[in-house]
Amino acid sequence: MTATRAYMDHNATTPLRPEARAAAVAALDVLGNPSSVHAEGRAARALVEKARGEVARLAGAKPAEVIFTSGGTEAARIAFHAAREAQGVTRLIVSAVEHEAVRASAEASGLPVTVLPVDGEGRADLAALKTLLAAGEGKALVALMLANNETGVIEPVAAAARIAHEAGALLLCDAVQAAGKIPLDFAGLGADMMLLAGHKIGAPLGTGALVIREGLPFAALAVGGGQEMRRRAGSENVSGIAGFGAAALAAMQGLEEFAALGHLRERLEAEIAGHAPDAVFFGQKADRLANTCYVAAPGLDAETLLMALDLDGIAVSAGAACSSGKVGRPRVLEAMGVAPALSKGAVRVSLGWTSRAEDVNRFVASWCRAYDRAKAKLNATVNAGAPRPLASVES
Repeated sequence: MTATRAYMDHNATTPLRPEARAAAVAALDVLGNPSSVHAEGRAARALVEKARGEVARLAGAKPAEVIFTSGGTEAARIAFHAAREAQGVTRLIVSAVEHEAVRASAEASGLPVTVLPVDGEGRADLAALKTLLAAGEGKALVALMLANNETGVIEPVAAAARIAHEAGALLLCDAVQAAGKIPLDFAGLGADMMLLAGHKIGAPLGTGALVIREGLPFAALAVGGGQEMRRRAGSENVSGIAGFGAAALAAMQGLEEFAALGHLRERLEAEIAGHAPDAVFFGQKADRLANTCYVAAPGLDAETLLMALDLDGIAVSAGAACSSGKVGRPRVLEAMGVAPALSKGAVRVSLGWTSRAEDVNRFVASWCRAYDRAKAKLNATVNAGAPRPLASVES
């Protein structure tokens, strides 16, 4: 990111926080394997455990419940493996708006997967969840994210967890997008497992965690050494983990400041709506993360729009970064019942700790220019196809 560009894709990844950079760089100079018992090893172990405590505070969990991973995707893969191999789970119920990492990991688990539908705002259908839990046989694991990465819609995880537990099922909560944006309470949510990713809160890429309820049976996916209390083998990424912990602490301290981004988001949406009355903001009627706006208007094409915005020095996306390079109909909007003609022009704006009012001004101006061009092209096409009036014939 440079000063001449407006970075507005924080839901894909957010810039490295200075606190995380400092902690990671300092950890690079700490000699020792955290599994070694000598002084050097104990020094490295101290950094890992300090970070574990900081990440646990972010999640509202106990330090012993935190398993460090390479990111949210690995955490999801471990969670489904443990569910199948140790927790007696024989089927999965996965919401229609889950991140691709969760959806694909569920399908790779070898367990049958049933999709939990959502309403027009993208919220999980809890009545349908009760029906699905009652209809199937065997123990289920429900996968429901806390906040959607594309719309920002906050899901009813606590209510879903109560429904799941009443039916003898477990619940896995993807909190990757929610962490650092709203307060987390692992125990209060009632989740049995939770996913986190460091780079979404300003930690180095390649860091993450699986939070697993104390006492829940577990089976390691990666075996070998005894690292992470024998739950994830492999020498720990000490510098990355140290940065993750520092970012977790900084994110918690900045929750109030993050909530204030809602004012910028509201202004962005109001100005676009004033210029383009037919613009649609997905999930607007639901509780959303303060930083996220997913917008479209008839006649717009996301691929063309992204290129125009990029040329104007603005970084946004057409949805999840993991799906970039294949711009098409967004799966989340399809699950919400949005018509293809509208969803094909949707772009996601996501603000973060480096966002400024100037970024919003720049985006609104660029988006409105693209909107005007699309409307002019549409009008020209319509006019070109209109029948010409008959010439008058003089007698």
